[in-house]
Amino acid sequence: MEREQLEFDVVFVGGGPANLAGAIHLKQLAQKAGREVEVCLIEKAEAIGAHSLSGAVLDLKALAELIPDYAARGCPLEETDLRDGVFYLTPRKQVRLPYLPPAMHNTGCAVISLSKFCAWLGAAAEELGVNIFPGFAGVEALYDAGGRRVTGVRTGDKGVGKDGKPKSNHEPGVDLLAKVTVFGEGPKGSLIREIGKKLGIFSGKMPQVYETAVKEVIELPADSPFWDSPFTVIHTFGYPLGLDTKGGGFLYRMKERRISLGLVVGLDYEDPMLEPYREFLRFKHHPLIADLIRGGKVLQQGAKTLAAGGWYTMPQLAVDGAVFVGDSASMLNVQRLKGIHTAMKSGMLAAETVLDAIGKGDLSAAGLRGYAARLEASWIRSELYTARNFGQALSRKGLFKFLHLGAQQVSGGRGFIDPMKTSEDGAALKAGHAAAAAPAPEVDGTLYIDKLTGVYLSGTQHEEDQPCHLVIPDTELCVTRCWETYRSPCTRFCPGQVYEMETAEGGRPRLKLNPSNCLHCKTCEIKDPFKNIIWTCPEGGGGPGYTIT
Repeated sequence: MEREQLEFDVVFVGGGPANLAGAIHLKQLAQKAGREVEVCLIEKAEAIGAHSLSGAVLDLKALAELIPDYAARGCPLEETDLRDGVFYLTPRKQVRLPYLPPAMHNTGCAVISLSKFCAWLGAAAEELGVNIFPGFAGVEALYDAGGRRVTGVRTGDKGVGKDGKPKSNHEPGVDLLAKVTVFGEGPKGSLIREIGKKLGIFSGKMPQVYETAVKEVIELPADSPFWDSPFTVIHTFGYPLGLDTKGGGFLYRMKERRISLGLVVGLDYEDPMLEPYREFLRFKHHPLIADLIRGGKVLQQGAKTLAAGGWYTMPQLAVDGAVFVGDSASMLNVQRLKGIHTAMKSGMLAAETVLDAIGKGDLSAAGLRGYAARLEASWIRSELYTARNFGQALSRKGLFKFLHLGAQQVSGGRGFIDPMKTSEDGAALKAGHAAAAAPAPEVDGTLYIDKLTGVYLSGTQHEEDQPCHLVIPDTELCVTRCWETYRSPCTRFCPGQVYEMETAEGGRPRLKLNPSNCLHCKTCEIKDPFKNIIWTCPEGGGGPGYTIT
């Protein structure tokens, strides 16, 4: 197939905060130096921000470095008066922690809607001359003849039917060629996965580990007790997950009588019957939360994964012709529950390195090595290194986690063991550890909603007549080993009800896929115990349509 080729100096793959900040900073630096640099950014969502979801409390320091007059330029901050409360929950009660850990202090931060924030950054990038192409999914990294140097990215074909044949509206993908390609796909990127296999960028690193978050934006009535609460930012731990499963809840105040509410679940849980979405509903029904959100209405819901491994899971940051930023490179600070500011800073440091490398004409891994050096000298290093064992300590059982966390607190992050080991999330399930499922919480279709209503409120849409983007290499394994051993955990860990088990002839189970429900969180590929699910990009423009998350 003949494909159009477009050449740029730099191509950014992904429209999240890391790449948007990187593209903006690259243009700023080039203008200051009087140089012309052609920059392109592609995003698989229909619009910039449409696939962006987070809590989110933003540390403003990276934004202040990037756009010092952000307030005057209308940056969409939701809440700047951040008053923190951390609670331990039991099934019916709550205990407020009298001592707030230093990492949990949010003075000087702001609550944001990440989808709004990314849309605003996208407009700022376009003003500087960045070529932004939403609705184009990067499906394949391009290499030189030797197969070792990245030369760009290929976008996916449009107008391909379920049978894999071109339809009447077929448009072949485009080859975007670049001197340097910046990959910022977010957690578990499909391109960085394949680059990792080919170029070994994860070799010698600890396995990547993740968390899944279900989040809602809820509109509350004017007389809600939350408006009288002394807290504008609430974090919880304990119920409903207990102390053996990593995770916790959050509730943040937003504008227009809205709140951001969510539950984060570490994907290293052992119980095959655990269902993150059900735990989220149980969290909402807890008396502390239920009282604060009483009379509310869910406006938008979504889900995403978080790259929670931290410092010791970061890949090699540069290869010949490419660098990796943001969540793709495990830049999240689990200790602070923040990753947007570190993602943005990583994109800015990458931009500085890329501009230098282009100027010197050395786009090799050696020429791009300055990115890692800049990161080592920045506040990213001090933040992430201090938190290098924090997520691993949270994965310890019961009260032992607090012993490790206490030791890390007094030793600058080292603790009793350095480094603390991680294991792949999919390997954590234990067949003998299946607990009886908790009763399904009540839903009312307004404040407490089921999965399919949540998919509807996420704005998720996919072209129905296209190849299934969820590749299952061995469907027989699903109905034999996986069903027999774990009772098909994909039907529970997916927050969008993509996976269902039906009864076929003879009473035999059969896997049914609903790919049009996919929220693009990639929990399925991460948590599948048999690595039998491969998430690939569907046709560009498909997926969630977040606007206020």
